[in-house]
Order: sequence, then structure tokens, then C-alpha cells
Amino acid sequence: MSNEIQDNGWRFAQCFGEKGDLEEINEADIISAVEFDETGDYLATGDKGGRVVLFERNDTKKKCEYKFYTEFQSHEPEFDYLKSLEIEEKINKIRWCKRQNAAHFLLSTNDKTIKLWKVFEKSIKVVSENNLSDGMQKPTSFTRESLKLPTLIHHDTIITAVPRKIYQNAHTYHINSISVNSDGESYLSADDLRINLWNLEISNQSFNILDIKPVNMEELTEVITAVEFHPVHCNTFLYSSSKGTIKIGDMRAAALCDQHAKVYGEDDDSTNKTFFSEIISSISDVKFSPNGRHIISRDYLTLKIWDVNMESKPVQTILIHDLRNKLCDLYESDSIFDKFECTMDGTGLGSYSNYFHVYNHETENDIVLQADKSVFQTKYTGSMKNKGLECQVSPQKREELYYNINSLDYNKKILQASWHPKENIVALAATNNLFLFQKV
Repeated sequence: MSNEIQDNGWRFAQCFGEKGDLEEINEADIISAVEFDETGDYLATGDKGGRVVLFERNDTKKKCEYKFYTEFQSHEPEFDYLKSLEIEEKINKIRWCKRQNAAHFLLSTNDKTIKLWKVFEKSIKVVSENNLSDGMQKPTSFTRESLKLPTLIHHDTIITAVPRKIYQNAHTYHINSISVNSDGESYLSADDLRINLWNLEISNQSFNILDIKPVNMEELTEVITAVEFHPVHCNTFLYSSSKGTIKIGDMRAAALCDQHAKVYGEDDDSTNKTFFSEIISSISDVKFSPNGRHIISRDYLTLKIWDVNMESKPVQTILIHDLRNKLCDLYESDSIFDKFECTMDGTGLGSYSNYFHVYNHETENDIVLQADKSVFQTKYTGSMKNKGLECQVSPQKREELYYNINSLDYNKKILQASWHPKENIVALAATNNLFLFQKV
């Protein structure tokens, strides 16, 4: 692109997806999961229609640019006849597995079933030589010299995806997260009340390592909202709850990790407690830092950074949007139940009106980006090849609009995001569009 949109070094890099009004968008096309692989050369998205789309880094370009790689149908809608329950095909999470050979492996899950996909290049061969070509008449006899053995030659290469394993019938409630272990051999899956440990090679058996279901369901006070393996220590994992706490479990201590090793949380301020307090304090996403030294957790209004050695309070609390005066309206519209994800490497935070924060917790520098096609206008410079995008809103005006909570569009939101593992590149899911921003 000839014209770059820059905010403190950040620029809009690329966008995939059709532009259209929210009313015109097919719900099946709404992106529900985004994930870079460990190299950053591949990017996966999942949508509400059960499809997984993969993108590949375009090495021929100097700037950040990805191109379509392949697409496949991961999940189909199902019906549980025993419970009279429809099971949506929506992809809840995607996680890449460590690459062992030329093929790619990734896990995708809907509410009930997890699948391990193998994505690889397949060579298509055709017969290049035989005894009879089209139009030739069959000879009366063959001689040893005239007989030819058919030979195959390479015709084309296609990208194909096949399900290697299907892990099912292990969760009574909806699966909300999956996490691949650093050993590359196992992974965790979590629903509202239990966490299971799987071996990637064994699909018909899992080990329940945590179950918080009470004997009497009326005594249920919290649910599990997310789970994550430690990036280095394969025996350690953390999980978050709807009560706003984070707990670390150690699988070396016991087969059932109902006794947590550490718990992170702040004391409840009973003087300021309201009807909405428990809803907005529920943690929607939690992640370890790449070295395991810190934890970040995202709730409805804030992002908290925790030191693993300090359980009593976070080292930093970042207010993303101050919506306390609009909680009644947000409750009526169900927006208060939106589950925002967080990204660790650059501390990226999604918000409404397709705004996205890039927060540097060391310098406390906060940059507001907007992943919305309506913000950009097309500018032609000579030919279509040199077509660029120019921002209609200045960075100062954008921040002014963002902090005016009455101007926010609560139907547009950045719930899913993924940070490139090696570069300052972030992928954002905005309804049915995938945006890429890069710091240059």
C-alpha cells in the first residue's frame, strides 16, 4: 500500500473479508477464533459456521502480508437426542500443535467435540503415457516392443485437511478453552465445571484433573472460564473463574488437582458491591507471559497483570473502558456478558466500536487503534495495483471518540485477537473481517 496509516509506529497492514452493514452479514461468517502458529508464518481463523481458514505469510513481500492458504469445514451442526439439545458448529477455540514434519497440526473445538486436524500438501498425479490414446483404435495384436507401461507424472499440488483424531463425549457442559502442553504430547480442555487432560494420540480416553461440580447444584457459586498450560513447565497449569480468581494447579501433587497450589485474587470491596459486581469481575481470558513470570487476566472492564510470586493483588490494573454508568443498558442488551480475549506479548485489549488498545505496561503508553472499514477511505494512486487506504480519523480524534462512551457502537466489538510470536503484528477479528496491524 502506498499510503500507510500510522499511530506511534503502528499501521494498518491488511484486511480480509467482505464489507457490509451488520444487518447484511451472514451470522455463519462471523469470526469466533483467531490464532497464530508458533512461527507466526501461519494464521488460523474459525467462524460460527464451523469453518477454519488458514493464511500463510507471503515471503515475497517485505511488509507484513498474508495470503489465503486453505479452508475446510471443521464442525457440523449436531443434535443431542438424549438431552434434546442442538450443538452449534461454531468454532470456540483453535490451538496449533508443535510442528514435527512438513504437515501442520491444529486443534479446533466447538461446544462438545475437539478435533485434531492434519493439513498438508498433496501431490496430484496423472497418467502421462499408455498404450491407447484418445481416438486410437485398438490394435489386433501387441508386441513386446509396442507395449508401454503407464507412467504417472506430477500434475498439481493441493492443500488438504484431514481429521486425525476426534475427542468427544468427555464434557457435559460447553467447552470454553483448550491449551496445548509444552511437551507437545498432551493438552487440556475445560468446560464450566471440569478440566480434562488428553494425550494427543489417544482419543477415546481422558483424565479428569479438576471437577468443581458440587453434590447439590444449588450450592454452585462459580464456574471455570479459561484454562492455560504453563509455557515451560509441563506439570503446571492455571485456570480462572467467574468469581474473578486465578488458581494454579500442579499435576505432580495429585491426580485430582482440586487443591490448588496458588490462588490470585483481590479482596471484595463490600461497600461498593452492586448487582453487576460479580458479572463484571468474571474473568473471560487468562494467559501466562512467554517466560511464565507474569499472568494477565481480562474481565469486562479491566486487564490485570499479576506477578506469579504475589498472590494478594495485581502489580498493575488497566482500565480499558469506564462503562460503570452504562451497566444497566449493557445488561439489558446482554453486552455485559461479552467475553473479551487478551494477548500477552504486546498486551492487546479489544473493546467496542471495533477499538483495540496496544498497551505497554513498562512505559504505560496506550495506543488506540480501530479495526473498522468505515474508518478508511479508498484512495487511488495511478493504478489499482498501487491502491492504498487513508485514515479519515486522526489518532487524537479517535481517542476522543473512544473515551466518549455514548458514541460507542456496542454491536461492533473486538472479542478475538492474536499476537504474532516474534514480531509486533496483531490479528483482530471484527465481525466477519480479519484485520492485521503492524508496528514499523
